Amino acid sequence: MALQISARVSHIRAVPCTIGPLSRARHFQRAGVKFKHILSPGSPQLGGKPATSHLRGHISSAPRAKKFPTTTTALGAFSQGNALSVQRGRRVWLGRFTLGAVLGVSTGALVQSVHTGAITAMASKVNLDSADGNWKETKDFLLSLSVKERRTYYKTSGPVPLDDIPAWTPTAGQAHSIRHTHRTLSGLGGSEPSRYKRNEKLDQKVSLYTGDITKLEIDAIVNAANKTLLGGGGVDGAIHRTAGPLLKKECASLHGCETGEAKITCGYGLPAKYVIHTVGPIAQGGVGEDERKALRSCYKNSLKAATENDARSVAFPCISTGIYGYPPEQAVHEALAAVREYLDVHHDKLDRVIFCVFLPTDKELYLQNLPLYFPAEATVKSKL
Repeated sequence: MALQISARVSHIRAVPCTIGPLSRARHFQRAGVKFKHILSPGSPQLGGKPATSHLRGHISSAPRAKKFPTTTTALGAFSQGNALSVQRGRRVWLGRFTLGAVLGVSTGALVQSVHTGAITAMASKVNLDSADGNWKETKDFLLSLSVKERRTYYKTSGPVPLDDIPAWTPTAGQAHSIRHTHRTLSGLGGSEPSRYKRNEKLDQKVSLYTGDITKLEIDAIVNAANKTLLGGGGVDGAIHRTAGPLLKKECASLHGCETGEAKITCGYGLPAKYVIHTVGPIAQGGVGEDERKALRSCYKNSLKAATENDARSVAFPCISTGIYGYPPEQAVHEALAAVREYLDVHHDKLDRVIFCVFLPTDKELYLQNLPLYFPAEATVKSKL
C-alpha cells in the first residue's frame, strides 16, 4: 500500500488556483487517476446549463450522479479549497481529504506513509560525525523527530530522562536549619529576613542534579560559552564534543555572543533538543555590580530563549565559576535569584529548571541556599 501511495503521489503536481473543475479532472487523468463521474457547475444535476465538455457523455442522469457521491464530494471539497487559495493568489497542493478520497486510503495512513518516507530519506543523509553536512537541514530534521526517534542519533550513552531527575522540595525544618547555617557562614548577625515569599506554584519546578549535563534528555541545556561560541574547555568543550561538528557550524552562523546574552542552537548528537549558549562575566579581578548584573542576565536570557522556543525543561551548569573566576559562593545567589524571579512570572511556561553541578562543594552550596529562594510552607507550632 505504501508503495502504491508513493507512486501515485509522485505524479500529482501543484494545481493552479485559476483552473476550473473540468481542467482539474483532466489534470487528474494525466496523473493516472481517472474520473468518469464528475459534476461541473453547469451540469443539469446541479441546476445549471448542460455541460459542454468532453465529460458530458459520462453525466447522463441524476441517478448516476447519486451513484458516485464520494467523487462528487471530494471534488466539492477541493473546489472550496481552491476558492480560498484564489483569494490568497498562490498555487496550492491537494488537500489531505481530497487526496485521500482520490487514492482510496485514509488521511492518517497517507500522512504516516509520507512522514515515514521523509524520515527514511533524510536519515540516510545525516552524519553527526562529519562537518560536511548541511546543518540547517539536519537541524530541521532532528527537531521534527519524537524523543524516541531521536535516540538513534545520540552520541552519548546512558541518557538521563527528566522523569529520572527528582524535583527538589524543602521541608520547613530544613529551611530553618539552612538559614541558620547561611547566617553563620556569611557572618551575619541576628535573624535574616526571608528573601522571597512562599510560592506554591513553584513546587516541583526546581531540581538539583549532580552529574554530566551532556547526558540530560531534556528540552534544553545551557552552555557556559565564550564570546566566539566556537567551543572551548570545560563544559563548553564537552558539549561541543558530544553534539558533533555541526554544532560549531551553526554557532559560526550566529557571529558570536556578548557577555550576559544568550543564543540557541540545535543539540545535534546531544540528548537535549537545544543548546542555549550564554557568556558569563570574567570576575578574576573581583566581583562588582557589573559582574553581578551580567551573571543574572545569563540566567534570565537563557530562560527567555528557552520559553521562546517552547522548551519546558532547562538545565544550567555553574556559569563563570571555572576559569572565569567568579566565586562559587557568590555565583549561587545570582543564579538562584534570577531563576526564582523568572519563574515567579513565567511558571506556566516551564516544567523544570535544573541546577546541574559536578563538584561536591557546588552541590553543598546549592543545598544550603535553595531554601532561601524557594522556601517551604511555614509551620505553626502548637501551644499545647
